[in-house]
Amino acid sequence: MLEEEKNTEKTILEAAKRVFLAKGFDGARMQEIADEAKINKSLVHYYFRSKDKLFDAIFEEAFSQFIPKVAETMASDKDIFEKITIFVDTYIEMFINNPHIPTFILHEINRNPDRIVDLLKNSKINPSLFVVSIMQEMQNGAIKPLHPLHLIINMISLCVFPFAAKPIIKGFILNNDEALFNQFIAERKKEVTAFIIRSIKN
Repeated sequence: MLEEEKNTEKTILEAAKRVFLAKGFDGARMQEIADEAKINKSLVHYYFRSKDKLFDAIFEEAFSQFIPKVAETMASDKDIFEKITIFVDTYIEMFINNPHIPTFILHEINRNPDRIVDLLKNSKINPSLFVVSIMQEMQNGAIKPLHPLHLIINMISLCVFPFAAKPIIKGFILNNDEALFNQFIAERKKEVTAFIIRSIKN
């Protein structure tokens, strides 16, 4: 792909993110995305053909660095604490770079959960590999007895919630101070990792 084509594609994706976030998938129109990108509507269709293709591209772009690293980590022979550290670090970093994604996904989960489920199923991340690691670490006595699903959901929730609840955290708790919110988010990697490991370590 030529550099000019890459730039046009990126412009369309960034415009689509803003329109989808403001109006949701159903409310967004390809013409609005074209207007936001300041290009002809036919170009949007040329690059992505439909809203569905645009949505998939946005999701895949956000997860393109997260998925391979997490998939490789979960399939590796690293211990459970290393896997938790890498997962939390990579997950939060993805949201720092793509702050629109949590709200976007939560909206789509309520609107069309099958779309998100299908995208995740095609992501090559296999949760069962992490479950096996958890079970092995329990048998080895490295971590306390626990239900693997609760650990996985706790990890995801602790990473996602501050981004999904940014209007409340920043607007109410941090007096609408963007710098304080960014500092808080920067501290989350270590805080979440330490909290989870403390809670499960024998």
